[in-house]
Amino acid sequence: MDLLTPDAPGIRRAAELLWAGQVVAFPTDTVYGLAALARDDGAVRLVFEVKGRPSGWPLILMVAEPGRLEGWAEVDDRARAYMRRWWPGPLTLVMTARPGAEPPLTSPGPPPTIAARIPDHPVALALLREVAEPVATTSANRSGEPPALTALEAAAVSGLAAVLDGGRAPGEVPSTLLDVSGPEVRILRRGPIPEADLLPQ
Repeated sequence: MDLLTPDAPGIRRAAELLWAGQVVAFPTDTVYGLAALARDDGAVRLVFEVKGRPSGWPLILMVAEPGRLEGWAEVDDRARAYMRRWWPGPLTLVMTARPGAEPPLTSPGPPPTIAARIPDHPVALALLREVAEPVATTSANRSGEPPALTALEAAAVSGLAAVLDGGRAPGEVPSTLLDVSGPEVRILRRGPIPEADLLPQ
């Protein structure tokens, strides 16, 4: 397992490992995350194995820009409004999945849904821009254990190809999870963003 520095060579190496179907840990604006290429089914399955995550719990897509979600999610005007207000940031949006997006990246529905966000962290954004396609992510820890806040804590998760060291992650809780797939907006997981800032009053 490589411990990579957050400079251009380190970012490039992390991207190369992702392109090769490996799992990499990286810092975000909340906690450290695990990442694999979303389009690589084998790599996505490896994330579940590394984390010990039940297969019915979907992963979250991370992208460098909303346009990268084309082909994955139905992005309507309401979702775009939340993206403009909170992306990059600690808000994960749950949207209707596009045809072709399948488990374990989607929830069964109906309708099937998929979750996505853009993290507000320079190292995470640099990696996402270098990869130039969606990555499937979850927090860097074994299921049931606290999420990693440092590169060394993330490195304790066995099965990783590398950890991209971005210092201590600034948050201690995962992102707020907001469902915009139905007629009513719903908070599915509370996080850093107050409920009053997200739900219609």
